[in-house]
Amino acid sequence: MPAEQLTYEVVDVFTDRAFAGNPLAVVYGTQSFSDSQLLALAMEFNLSETTFPQPLTDADRAKGVDYGVRIFTPAGELPFAGHPTLGTAWALRQRGLIGVGARVQSCGAGLIGVDVPADPQGLVSLTATPRDAARELQEGQRDEVASAVGAGRGDIVGSTYLAGCGLTWAYLRVTPDAVARARPSSRRMPEMDLGQDSLVDPLEGVCVYAVSDAEAAAAPRAGDALADLNVNARVFVPGLSIPEDPATGSAAVGLGLALVAAGMARPDGQTSYRITQGTDMGRPSLLLGTVEAQGGVGVRCHVAGRVVAVASGTIAVPPERS
Repeated sequence: MPAEQLTYEVVDVFTDRAFAGNPLAVVYGTQSFSDSQLLALAMEFNLSETTFPQPLTDADRAKGVDYGVRIFTPAGELPFAGHPTLGTAWALRQRGLIGVGARVQSCGAGLIGVDVPADPQGLVSLTATPRDAARELQEGQRDEVASAVGAGRGDIVGSTYLAGCGLTWAYLRVTPDAVARARPSSRRMPEMDLGQDSLVDPLEGVCVYAVSDAEAAAAPRAGDALADLNVNARVFVPGLSIPEDPATGSAAVGLGLALVAAGMARPDGQTSYRITQGTDMGRPSLLLGTVEAQGGVGVRCHVAGRVVAVASGTIAVPPERS
């Protein structure tokens, strides 16, 4: 391999087959790269996210961290994202760089717990705690969110919430048929008057979802347990270069907070939910969520999914940019 080449692999996350789920590029050997070089690589792959595993520091080891990662979209760095967390952990395990079982990832949002199975076909899961507790939007704010994804008042069911575990999303519950009709506008979410000054980062996206009972639904895969709720979701980031995401782990964990706040999940104890996403994009995805609640408030969220390898190769080192 030429000296000025990096190794990478592409995996599909939240799926058990290639060319479905959400693709992720994992690029190795970038620990000394500048932000502009990492961004150039993310722009070259042009996927929703590209990750760059980082070496551990003494401070990391003292905290029990197993690996570090930086997460970039083609537009810039993210503090946290779900499918890059699961995909990176799975890829590092396949290379023998981390062990199986409970692991700790260090990223911009802090420390994230990840559980990596010994079986490459098993479920990878992450655990996250709320950063933005579920906050109900006022009627006018709710209508603004709906308009950003092409939904009208007749499509909306119940309340709309802002919530997040590492990244904040708007959660717009709609009728089942309205999920398929949803379309992102060119208007960015931070331009709306949603009270985002109280949030840690600018609000960028909306999860459009419909909920149904899961009793009549088959388990997602032989041996998997049935979920308490079935959710059909689409996740949009209006105004950005990648307007829709086929599988969004950060939105899936935050959804648990909204489900508790809306009274659809148990006020105390655990509720499991099964999210289908990406079908309208031709990238069917399955995300398995669980939310733990106390006193009517979500206190801990989990999301799990499978990961499959798709490609591997080398890519040139991007030049430094001033």
